[in-house]
Amino acid sequence: MPVSLDEVYIAVIGAGRVGNCFLKQLAYLRKSCPSPCLRLCYIGIIGRALHHVDYSEVEIDTALGKLKSQGQAPPSIPWIIDYLAAAPSKVVLVDNTSASDLAEAYPLFLRRGISIMTPNKKAFSGSYQLWQDIFSGAKSAGSHLFHETSVGAGLPIISTLKDLIVTGDEITQGGGQKWSVTVRKAKQLGYTEPDPRDDLNGIDIARKLTILSRLAGLPIESPTSFLLQNLVPQELQAVQSGEEFLQRLPEFDNQMEMHKAAAEREGKFVRFVGSIDMPSREVKVGMERFARSHPIAALQGSDNIISFYTRRYGENPLIVEGAGAGGDVIAMGVSGDLLKTLPHIAW
Repeated sequence: MPVSLDEVYIAVIGAGRVGNCFLKQLAYLRKSCPSPCLRLCYIGIIGRALHHVDYSEVEIDTALGKLKSQGQAPPSIPWIIDYLAAAPSKVVLVDNTSASDLAEAYPLFLRRGISIMTPNKKAFSGSYQLWQDIFSGAKSAGSHLFHETSVGAGLPIISTLKDLIVTGDEITQGGGQKWSVTVRKAKQLGYTEPDPRDDLNGIDIARKLTILSRLAGLPIESPTSFLLQNLVPQELQAVQSGEEFLQRLPEFDNQMEMHKAAAEREGKFVRFVGSIDMPSREVKVGMERFARSHPIAALQGSDNIISFYTRRYGENPLIVEGAGAGGDVIAMGVSGDLLKTLPHIAW
């Protein structure tokens, strides 16, 4: 007969914008959900890590301060895996980074019984072999893996797609200011990737489409294996930093204004979108024009919209819309994934 576990150990890697928000939410969950007890046993950032050999608890409320004052050089990933796998109870790794090396090690964590919650898109949009290794690793050890926030922040996009597929539906298709001012403002608000070129070159959308395509059954090899329009001007693609890019971007405002003006003459809006067409197996990212009556034309700020065209829904797609960026929103999605996992691992 299964035995209930009183404690679940949490390891958090990454304490930036999302990670900081997650720690605050974890502290709330620690107090509001007393069973099982959530014990922070490891916290790490670039250059520092804090943990105890005997797995004694790291106080969540003071973790960041102690990490800065008492943290040591972070151990290697193999050492972290061994440490977490030897914990006295079940362990959940919360990866709030976008680190490729950590993403590539997911199969190793999962095979050792360590469950993972993460918004890290690189884990699920890397090579198709890594995708297969991640899910086979989880299956082999009965580990649990949730990555709702790898597409659409806190929006229920992945869970919706999974529900459609598992119940037998068939996906047919899914998908004011000067430009430079808008991009800089989005960066300041935390709506873009750390380097906004990762949004404008289409690679961020491409990673999300890769994840959704694979979940829908298309074995997409990588985010660069389909048509991808790059909005970063050719002259700025090789600049050294994201800040230099933002400083020079106003030089190219007229290029974007021309696209907007051409659409307005047709009574339409321009949007940078990604789409998946299942019958033709076509995936693409680029600028498209939409009528003013189209739901995507009404998007504001950091909002995301996903339209699922399926056999059941026919001409009226299932639409998921809402805030698609921001530390609190993404952290909420990670916290939600953690809550989904607890009933599975706490027994």
